[in-house]
Amino acid sequence: MPLDPLERYSDAASRSAGVVISRYSTSFGMACRLLGASARRDVENIYALVRVADEAVDGAAAAAGLDAAAVGEQLDRLERETESAMASGYSTNMVVHAFARTARGRGIGTDLTRPFFASMRADLSVTAHSDASLQEYIYGSAEVVGLMCLRVFQTMPGAVRGHDAELAAAARRLGAAFQKVNFLRDLAADGLELGRSYFPGADPSRFDDATKTLLIADIREDLAAAREGIRLLAPGARRAVSLAHGLFEALVDRLERVPAEQLLTRRVRVAAPEKAAIALRVLVRGPGHAEGAA
Repeated sequence: MPLDPLERYSDAASRSAGVVISRYSTSFGMACRLLGASARRDVENIYALVRVADEAVDGAAAAAGLDAAAVGEQLDRLERETESAMASGYSTNMVVHAFARTARGRGIGTDLTRPFFASMRADLSVTAHSDASLQEYIYGSAEVVGLMCLRVFQTMPGAVRGHDAELAAAARRLGAAFQKVNFLRDLAADGLELGRSYFPGADPSRFDDATKTLLIADIREDLAAAREGIRLLAPGARRAVSLAHGLFEALVDRLERVPAEQLLTRRVRVAAPEKAAIALRVLVRGPGHAEGAA
């Protein structure tokens, strides 16, 4: 039986979201492939909207000739379109439409999308963060994304009930860890090209090993706290999140070995063979084990 027009359109929208994650993130794309079809679609739909907004503030819009004010207008329009689609279930923007379908089906509301867009707008005007503003920024830019994905995971077969607070805390810590890792690996681009300083008191042009050591320790604390929550996820989600956790933990290991001054001239990556080895360990251990756990 052929799909009705809305289902056909929604299928095309989700396929377009899948293209976004395949183009912009090999790590998250690899982890998503361990999810079932429905959850994978939903996480890809979330990622696509996040990436579209992130690309607007991180260079794509500027490369098209837009100034900061024009980028802000684009973000405002994207947020309005997103909220409208979350209310109606339809958008002519396929990435927005795909996200809205997931949001409506998985209980994602404006309590999560509004902090996200607020953090995206902060990148247009805030060049140096205080401890308080950084905490607010990381919550909106990364922790709420973890909470959105958690809404998806909690609808999967085998989801554990009665641990909402622990799971939410773990999702936030994992999102925060991912964001801080990206701050470190993008130090040159953010600090020297875009003029942003995310870590309070850390001058990107004079970044040293002592500062890097403190930041690495903070990230490892987030990853350790997040690992505890992985064990409470549904088996399918546990595999995927364990892989993402392991990939970023490997990236932290590499960042730790690179001298601080080199982070200003190179972007650290995990090689494809190492990523494949981490994925194999996750599959061999099965859903009952978190990557990195003893």
